[in-house]
Amino acid sequence: MKRIALAAIAVLFVVLVAGASRAPAGNLSHYDGASWYGKYLAVSGQAPITCSSNSGSLGQISFGSNVDASHECGSQSETSIAINPANTNNVIAGSNEIQRLPMRAMYSTDGGNTFTGVDLPLPPPRTNNGFDFGSDPGVAFDSNGNAYYSYIVVFFGAGGGINGTEMAVAHSSDGGATWTATFFNPQTGNGQFNDKPMITVDTGSVHHNRVYVSWDNATGSSSSDKNGNNVLLSYSDDGGLTFSAPVSVSGPFKGRTGGIGADPYVTADGTVHVAWQDYAHGTISDAASSDGGQTFSPPHVIAPVNAFQFNVAAEASRGALVYPSCGSYQTALYCSYMNGSDAATNVYVAKSTDGGATWTSTAVPTGGDQFDQWLAVDPSDGSVNVAYYDSATHGATSTLYTLARSTDGGSTYSAAAVANAPTDESCCSPSVDLGNQYGDYEGIAAYGGIVRPVWTDRRQAVIDLGLREEVFTAALTP
Repeated sequence: MKRIALAAIAVLFVVLVAGASRAPAGNLSHYDGASWYGKYLAVSGQAPITCSSNSGSLGQISFGSNVDASHECGSQSETSIAINPANTNNVIAGSNEIQRLPMRAMYSTDGGNTFTGVDLPLPPPRTNNGFDFGSDPGVAFDSNGNAYYSYIVVFFGAGGGINGTEMAVAHSSDGGATWTATFFNPQTGNGQFNDKPMITVDTGSVHHNRVYVSWDNATGSSSSDKNGNNVLLSYSDDGGLTFSAPVSVSGPFKGRTGGIGADPYVTADGTVHVAWQDYAHGTISDAASSDGGQTFSPPHVIAPVNAFQFNVAAEASRGALVYPSCGSYQTALYCSYMNGSDAATNVYVAKSTDGGATWTSTAVPTGGDQFDQWLAVDPSDGSVNVAYYDSATHGATSTLYTLARSTDGGSTYSAAAVANAPTDESCCSPSVDLGNQYGDYEGIAAYGGIVRPVWTDRRQAVIDLGLREEVFTAALTP
């Protein structure tokens, strides 16, 4: 990718050069290489497009037990998925669209055998002749079967400079076929940015069906206790129509602040937890709220981590971001994360039985480099399910999306490949989007004994069809 001069957005990130990392060397530079930047290059005509149509569906494509949920031209990445607890035949996945402006939802009414794609709403541009797009999906259901989809909206002026961001949560009451969006927390000041939201719903406590969304929010200089990259949370009690004023989850605390990759989750008694990567202090951290998300405890350390990201061979152009993914069952809390070095990474699952005050980590079965993990705890049986890419040997570039599963409360894990064909995101541009590669995360859902991972895939059969990165899923009934 050639050097692009974008003076109007220099306050937000350093100019991206091929192979640049997101290591936080200075304020906000962890946005270098973010997937929305690759999308910006594509929609503004500055990145190559191999497909003749970026929105044309090719019809449902199945690959044995693996299903191509997106089955459309163009690149997709960064996936999320949820199973409807009121009707398990209804499954909704979400992803970034790299060559198109909207977010993409893929809904199924037949248990995930087939999916139909639909675009999420976007607000009008902020300025004449400007444009905006969505990025960073998160999907969840409430207990009544209403679906919620969180994302950010990035606004651009006519000249291509960023002139704002805001949060978005779309809601659907018909299984994902139609969506209505709520937009909130606009940020238009110098050095301000909303990023990487995730969403969950309290389906069983005093705050029944309260929708929580957390994200990281840049507010300028990261050198004081009032500014920096803070983790925020808002909630909705009216089905996603309105959201509360954001509260800080990660601070304030003295010194440089830094938070990214926030993941909210709710325990059986209604305590709201949010975990995130605190890159200013080199930890995965967790904070809890016992009053429904109005105030939060000081952060507790889940585990130390060695880097903001790891440039493993399979995702060396982009770098694999370190972030947590969490869930709970009864009184146990679980959070997965990646750690290691550029030469070798592994996925771990940390467990707490004292409300998040202390944590003990267990490695999933070792293979090659493991990255882009996501965790789901099945509320019906307490099984802990963690899906991730595995390169089989450290330093290899080909990967298989893999599931590690524990049925003994996280004491031991067994692992097996979910993908029935390998994928390689390390070569062969432009048929692979080297600036985006896998993105920053994938997804998994577990409910009623059904485990459903979702991931970005560009296996050889996909390439042969003239496609780029596709959204794949599979249903597992261990």
